[in-house]
Amino acid sequence: MATITTIHEVLQMVRDNGLNAERENPPTKLPEDFLSSFPKLSNEQAGHLRHFHNLASQPDGEWHRMGAQDPGQEWFDAYRYQLATMAYATGSAHYHRLPAVRSVFKNLLEQLIHKMLRREVWGYWYLTSQSGKFVDPDLVEMRKPWADPNKQENIMYDQPEALTFNWDPIFWGFGPEKFTYTRSTLQEAILSEMERHNWKGVCCEPNSIFIVCNQFPIIAMRYNDIRDKTAVVDKVLKDYIAAWGKDGGYLQDDKFFINWYMVKQDRIVPGGIAITAWTSAFMNSWNSQSIHSLFPEQSVGFFTKAPGGRVNVNDEGVAKLIRELAKSEGADPQAWSTKEKAQKLAKKIDDALQAPFSQPVYGYVAQWEKGGLYYPRNDTQSDEQGNWKFVDPYTGNGAIAYARLNVPDGQKKMWEKPWSKEHFSGFPFVDGISLASDVDFFRGNWDSEKCAFVVTLRTWDGATKTIQFLVKNLPAGRYGIYRNGLIIAAQDVNDDSKTVEVFVEVGAEETDIVLLKSAY
Repeated sequence: MATITTIHEVLQMVRDNGLNAERENPPTKLPEDFLSSFPKLSNEQAGHLRHFHNLASQPDGEWHRMGAQDPGQEWFDAYRYQLATMAYATGSAHYHRLPAVRSVFKNLLEQLIHKMLRREVWGYWYLTSQSGKFVDPDLVEMRKPWADPNKQENIMYDQPEALTFNWDPIFWGFGPEKFTYTRSTLQEAILSEMERHNWKGVCCEPNSIFIVCNQFPIIAMRYNDIRDKTAVVDKVLKDYIAAWGKDGGYLQDDKFFINWYMVKQDRIVPGGIAITAWTSAFMNSWNSQSIHSLFPEQSVGFFTKAPGGRVNVNDEGVAKLIRELAKSEGADPQAWSTKEKAQKLAKKIDDALQAPFSQPVYGYVAQWEKGGLYYPRNDTQSDEQGNWKFVDPYTGNGAIAYARLNVPDGQKKMWEKPWSKEHFSGFPFVDGISLASDVDFFRGNWDSEKCAFVVTLRTWDGATKTIQFLVKNLPAGRYGIYRNGLIIAAQDVNDDSKTVEVFVEVGAEETDIVLLKSAY
């Protein structure tokens, strides 16, 4: 790294008009509106990332705030689903909002993957692999179990790095076992399973091919193709679409996605709004036109325009009645009067009416803990007035955070323009710091037109800390280093040393750090 010029030397150069033969000296102050073009995270968005860190950095064996409804990790709020959604939210936030804060997101993803590899997350599979009547009605004898969660009928692990699963029960079994996969061997295992099931997908539970589960390995194959300069996913999608097309597709008559396909019975299990929304969120990456065209019909009854411009999200029972009123009476499905009529009909059917969400963010009560934002578990379905109150850990820890941190068509944009090796080799980025520093990042980007690198930081607890981080991959030139708009140092960066080391004091107020390249 080149030598940093101190603030006193910079001011002297400016006063003396002492210009380098090749480079101008940086201005001593930035324009007031300089940061206006650099997007910034909200407190809530930064809080979600902090909450991910709080959960992922817990000591092995601790799962604070993540307790699932089912003790066997077999339901939709299991650890694996929470962690996977946090990982996708983390990736989306990095790509769309803080692309230059690489080490923070790399560290967070590594922590989440470490949690995924814990036996508490995947050990359920040993029992589940024996199958059962729920997923295989014709079963007459339990299957011989196996512990390897990726060997067959399970696609819960489609991460891009090497994975080692340690199977080491203490009081039973034949001793410790290790199941090790690399990025390529894991993909080979998934492709083999897809081919075995005639390209309809991979079972993620015994005898069960869920449409939603197969979206994640498909997305992973796309990124592997970019990394390996291959085109595997093109053939996979061609065969996948053709396989489902032979049997009428994966949509029901009501335009909802089917829930899953029973392989041995060759029949489908119907789905509803939950599985449809989940599937659509990720299938939108490669099938966006279809997903967008389906949404208006799928969403009928679930959204109502309330007085004052607010939008209510309706309970599924009310939504179904709204759909019936729209079909039988031609009622406006978004009208408040239609919702009220549906509520009265529902009241006659069931006195325990579950009314629509009545507050922003689904009516849930936001909680802050150690700088992290989450929505606490609440097993009560509704309050005395019928307002929805139920919150599961999947929603409270991951799903709402994903919705906040993602952008419209976020997965589609990442699919179409994924970061390549060329991006990583040339895009400036922060290194040498993580959320363990107790500092949250609100901005983190490089503007190639302005030749400016910007980060905005703040400690989560209001404490004052001196932190250190590196800014790497900077184009050669002279850089002014600014804190809250005022220059504090200058540094020459050449082709051999593209790194600037930053020391800065950060506290309760946001601190803006800018590295601005001088004009030649």
